[in-house]
Order: sequence, then C-alpha cells, then structure tokens
Amino acid sequence: MAHAMTSGSTATGNGANQPDLERAEIWQARVDLAACFRMAARHGLEEGICNHFSAVVPGYDDLFIVNPYGYAFSELTASHLLICDFHGHVVSGSGQPEATAFYIHARLHAQVPRARAAFHTHMPYATALSMTEGEPLIFAGQTALKFYGRTAVDRNYNGLALDEREGDRIAAAVGDADIVFMKHHGVMVLAPTIAEAWDDLYYLERAAQVQTLALSTGREVLPVDPAIAEAAYRQMREGDPESARLHLEAIKRRLDRDEPDYKS
Repeated sequence: MAHAMTSGSTATGNGANQPDLERAEIWQARVDLAACFRMAARHGLEEGICNHFSAVVPGYDDLFIVNPYGYAFSELTASHLLICDFHGHVVSGSGQPEATAFYIHARLHAQVPRARAAFHTHMPYATALSMTEGEPLIFAGQTALKFYGRTAVDRNYNGLALDEREGDRIAAAVGDADIVFMKHHGVMVLAPTIAEAWDDLYYLERAAQVQTLALSTGREVLPVDPAIAEAAYRQMREGDPESARLHLEAIKRRLDRDEPDYKS
C-alpha cells in the first residue's frame, strides 16, 4: 500500500547554508514525536508501515520532521526520524519518506502554517466512520464534544497522493478544521504542537470507538443539544493545551519505563 519516493526525489542537504539541526529544542521535538509513534503502535492506531506523523522543525518554518519509509511505528526512535524540506529533499537522516507522506505533509505544512504538527492514520474506528453515509462524528458523547465545530470532511477520494496536486487538494479541504475525515481513507489531525496532535488523535479514536459501539446496539444515537455541545467544547478547549502537555509527559514516563530506546 505504501510507496517510497524515488531516489531522485530526495537528496541529503549540504553546503554553507546547512541549518543547525543539533539544537536542543529540535532533538526534543524528535523525542516527542518518537514517543507518539510508539504509543500509537501500542494502541493499534497505525497500519503496517503506512501512516505518518510530521512536525515543523522548531526555528525552521520550511522544514519538517517525518518518519522514514519502511519502519513500523513500534520501531521508530528519535534518531530514525527524517528532516525534509518542502521540495522533496532529506536534509537530515538516513532513508526517505513514504511518497504519500511527503506529498500530503509538505503541502499541508506549506499551505496551512498553523498546522505545526500533522498526524495521519488509518486508525480503525475513525476510519470506519469515514466510510459511512452522512457526517462521520455524531456529537453524542462527552469525548466527541472535544471536537465540536473542529471537523471537516474531505469527500473527494482520488486514490493515493502521489503528486503535489493531491496534497494541495487535501490542504484546501482543511479550511478552519483541526480534524479532517478523509472519505474512504482515514483521518488527519492538525495541531499547533506535537502534544496537542497526540491528544486529539487519541481522543478522536476513543470517540469514534464509543460511537461505533453505540450504533451497534441498533438504537438511535442521540446528539447533545448544540448549545450545550458548544459550551462543553469551550470548557474543554480552555484547558486543552496543558492537558495535552501532561498527556504527552505521561506517555513518555510509560515509555521511559518500558521502551526507553525511543529516545535514542
């Protein structure tokens, strides 16, 4: 299902204008992203060697960190991750990104600057909802209300994103949303920080799972009154950045105990 970029599409950056990618905040971003990959694997949110997370490099708005092609999420470490520019060049790291990872994430980061982190998965429950008739998410459970007014649906599935045109089309479909249900495909979570992307990804799948269980009863699923849903969303949103930071710190503590090599 995944396709590597051709060898002509990537190159290792060099020369006098080589960015300083050894700064502490950049390494920390690598560590945080590696933690998200490992915990996503634990929760079964990835699919084989497909799916990809990216984050804009701190201090460099034209570079992003992304996972290399050919590795399961459970294998990834901070040093495994690549740093790419928006033109298909790998400026740090060994290997190359999966082709759809590059064409989706490069165009998203270039065209939606608020998306400092972009997590794309085929996680099962949210992807199942992307395949159904109507709006994917019913705002019926408290967890779902975290996403009230924050979702969009990319309804025009066109196959694999193997060129910039498809990446541009997906970026245009985002609008003001943070969560994009990609019809017949999966989901994309956009956030200002890695921690917030992880927090949204995790709770989105939980909301989708509970909705699927509710629908499986055959009884009508009753949405929350819109005014209450909006108020609950605003209550959650106030504390979300700090809650997300603490969530990421919690998963790193678990990984420090059980899989400390993620930081290597």
